[in-house]
Amino acid sequence: MAAGRFARYWQDFEVGEVIETAPRTIEGGDVSLFAGLSGDFNPLHVNAVDAESGAFGERIAHGLLTLAVTSGQINQTALLVGTAIGILGLDKVRFSNPVRFGDTIFTSVKVTEARASSKASRGVVAMEVKVENQRDEVVLTYDMTLLMAGKPT
Repeated sequence: MAAGRFARYWQDFEVGEVIETAPRTIEGGDVSLFAGLSGDFNPLHVNAVDAESGAFGERIAHGLLTLAVTSGQINQTALLVGTAIGILGLDKVRFSNPVRFGDTIFTSVKVTEARASSKASRGVVAMEVKVENQRDEVVLTYDMTLLMAGKPT
């Protein structure tokens, strides 16, 4: 796959830089679709009556839905199109607050490492990912490590 117009190679990332994504509002339809796709029909997510008497007083989004949406938000920056080879790992995943229906989430990515890999044509980029809602509450954090293409020689 050819690199996209705005794509970056591993050498283009600077340690310490922060990349912000566009916001995304999570709605009930997103939760229903994710429940169907994943098979996770936990009443906390799909049953309003049960969820109302639960810990959060209402239905909330799946944590893994939030994680998946952040991946999409990062992809939509176009910085990885055609240059990201794969995710090497997701570490320190923490769901610190629920995402409620109607919440708008914002994802920021801080580059913590950008280095050559054992293959000269590739590199590794590590990032700290933080997801907040419109109330400035952190809802999710994790570390992501990507295998990236290097600049063509």
